[in-house]
Amino acid sequence: MLTNINVLAQEKATVKGQISLTNNASADNVSIVLKGTKIGTNTDSQGNYEIKNIKPGNYVIKVSSVGYSSKEKSISLNTGDEIIENFTISPNSQELDEIVVNNTKKNTFARKENQQVSRLPLKNLENPQVYTTISSELLKDQVVTNIDDALKNAPGIQPLWTSTGRGSDGAGYFSLRGFAVQPRALNGLPGLSNGSLDPANIDRIEVIKGPSGTLFGSTIVSYGGLINITTKTPYDHFGGEINYTTGSYGLNRVTADINTPLNEEKTINLRVNTAYHNENSFQDAGFRKALFVAPSLSYKASDRLSFLINTEFLSNESTNATMLFLTRSTPLRVNNMDELGYNNKRSYTNNQLSIKTPSFNLQGQMFYKINDSWTSHTAVSRTSAKSEGYYSYLFDNTDLLIPNSTVRKYEGIDNGLVFERFINYQNSTTLATDIQQNFIGDFKIGKMRNRLVAGLDYFNRQIIDNGTGYIQNGAVYIGDDNLQTVNEVVFKITTPSQYIRTGDNGKLSKNATDALLAGASVNNSKQKQEIYSAYLSDVINFLPNLSAMASLRVDRFMNAQNGGYNQTTLSPKFGVVYQPVLDKISLFANYMNGFTNVAPVEDINGTTRTPRVLDPEHADQLEFGTKLNLFEEKLYATFSYYKIKVTDRVYNIRNSATDITYYQDGAQQNEGFEAEIIANPIQGLNIVAGYSYVDAGVIKGDINTVGYRPTSAGAYNTANLWANYRFQNNALKGFGLGFGGNFSGENKITHSLATGTFTIPQYTVLNSSVFYGTEKYTLTLKLDNIANVDTYDGWSTIHPRNMRAVAASFSYKF
Repeated sequence: MLTNINVLAQEKATVKGQISLTNNASADNVSIVLKGTKIGTNTDSQGNYEIKNIKPGNYVIKVSSVGYSSKEKSISLNTGDEIIENFTISPNSQELDEIVVNNTKKNTFARKENQQVSRLPLKNLENPQVYTTISSELLKDQVVTNIDDALKNAPGIQPLWTSTGRGSDGAGYFSLRGFAVQPRALNGLPGLSNGSLDPANIDRIEVIKGPSGTLFGSTIVSYGGLINITTKTPYDHFGGEINYTTGSYGLNRVTADINTPLNEEKTINLRVNTAYHNENSFQDAGFRKALFVAPSLSYKASDRLSFLINTEFLSNESTNATMLFLTRSTPLRVNNMDELGYNNKRSYTNNQLSIKTPSFNLQGQMFYKINDSWTSHTAVSRTSAKSEGYYSYLFDNTDLLIPNSTVRKYEGIDNGLVFERFINYQNSTTLATDIQQNFIGDFKIGKMRNRLVAGLDYFNRQIIDNGTGYIQNGAVYIGDDNLQTVNEVVFKITTPSQYIRTGDNGKLSKNATDALLAGASVNNSKQKQEIYSAYLSDVINFLPNLSAMASLRVDRFMNAQNGGYNQTTLSPKFGVVYQPVLDKISLFANYMNGFTNVAPVEDINGTTRTPRVLDPEHADQLEFGTKLNLFEEKLYATFSYYKIKVTDRVYNIRNSATDITYYQDGAQQNEGFEAEIIANPIQGLNIVAGYSYVDAGVIKGDINTVGYRPTSAGAYNTANLWANYRFQNNALKGFGLGFGGNFSGENKITHSLATGTFTIPQYTVLNSSVFYGTEKYTLTLKLDNIANVDTYDGWSTIHPRNMRAVAASFSYKF
């Protein structure tokens, strides 16, 4: 049968090529059709297209994209021909020869197709998995200067805590479908960081929903999904853009994006993105200073063979964010922000106590077209993330606050808390290597189209820690501001009670902190883990509008830590898509699996310690919904319901320090609803909106948590909105307005039988902008948090977020 298929393919012809846009935008999702037929395709993220199995004859190729001028060209195909036709199209405001003008505007926020999501060339409507794409156009429109603000545009994701800079886990954490996740995927490969990522090199962000262990393993995903950052790639002509942004709290940011061919044939192209960022905090102390450089090089060796090299260098120094850790084992003294009485302008740190988090990412990729049906993709990545400097946090210790019987005015203080400050000197390096080999096929067996990926993956990670242990640096009273200015606040630090005037008796200078750390212990640890994986995923089109996905991964986990332990895990994935209206409406359902390799533990019974090796945890998701692409791509929408159940969760029953028993029969269930709409209802108006509801609970395990909401679940309800309008008439042409914001419901950041509940209040933050743009220049004024609302995130912690801020941004394209 395979021989017959190959003979049939040789009797027909193929047209392929690459589409470029004159304004340097990404040429993905451009439509290529043979006029008068139903034969056509869309470009991939690199602007490439291919139409196979065309009968010999004369045709007219039409290339079009909403908001761009169309181009047409006549071709003649003979049996077995494989011709290359490249096109360059321009925004439809320009008058060019042989161009048919398209009067509709582009839906600028819609960027849905990316092969990295499924490792296969699938359109969004063909993919049974849900994902949100945040485009670089949207980030520019909102004057986004950090990754936290970028992710506000994805429904179902919300911040848990911002970047801490700690070794091995210092990047920010976000709640996705009620589970904690970090942005660890870069172009579908591991890209680790101990600090805050810079958005200068982001082409798009894919927030891929649900357990995705089958294709991506356990190193860069969580049970809620993963965050994949797709970087900018070189193109075949000279161009670029420079930008300067200034704003509140001393913000000064300069970025540059420069692309140039390196040879006359334009087969070797270089693109460099770079950024300098300097910003202070809205609090009484705090800063971030960063230098970012990201060169990328593409080389097209032949029609079959091409290479892509991406690098990112980030030098980052900052104070770590204010983080108040609430008690996790004893009853809370306060249950909300009003009772706590925290003044969010107080940072309880000093600019002398900073931490450096340099990181480096190198990725090399090779693409080789074996034949018309098969492509080889080889990828190698190397990551280095370092943390060096001071890290501190404040930990709630209720026992420290005692009534002062000698000062009757404040006897029996009920409000506020006393936090101990713990600090250490971080000196940690994380090194990671990943090697992938994928074979991607697109072929027919009989009349059924198959798109298949077969892959091998090797991952190696080492964590070297030579930092110090933690020491206590004073204590902080947070509560009644009046009490913080007199002598009557009492701390039982050691012996005897100490009186302070400022609410903080710590020593925050560098010299004083170094003196305290001189007596701290020093870590000397080196951890190593290796993972060998193989995976297979096949999408079969039984009919043009009916397809099914079947996937499986086997994962061999090897760890030298704790005496060494090895685990083997299977992770399946299934999905089905039916399109009642082809390329317009799809109905989908999926089953997905994720897993976590669990380190060995020790049961403690008096002086007896019993080592135990545990099985991997597993998460299973069932989901169904619909995806829409209507009104000539003016409306994209996704609506879905999901249920995720985690089994084999590990927990312990701790009766005392010498009586601890571990169990692995815990379970958690998260279910929810998500909606996303990206629309261009009228010329000039673009809207992106989303809503998410998450219900999460521990259903089996420790009695202190069963029936309670996990702290990683975030708020029940969240919503996001951004809309911009560009005036169309001649008098105001070039001017535009933007408006939107985010809503977050109440968030139970601590919730258990032992502690009770601490709730962060709901909030609505509104933002707006006004801008003027031409083909070369764009000037934007942005106002964030218009009402200056106090906002916090948390994960059994309290972290204050930014207050009202103004920014002005100027860009020049060349």
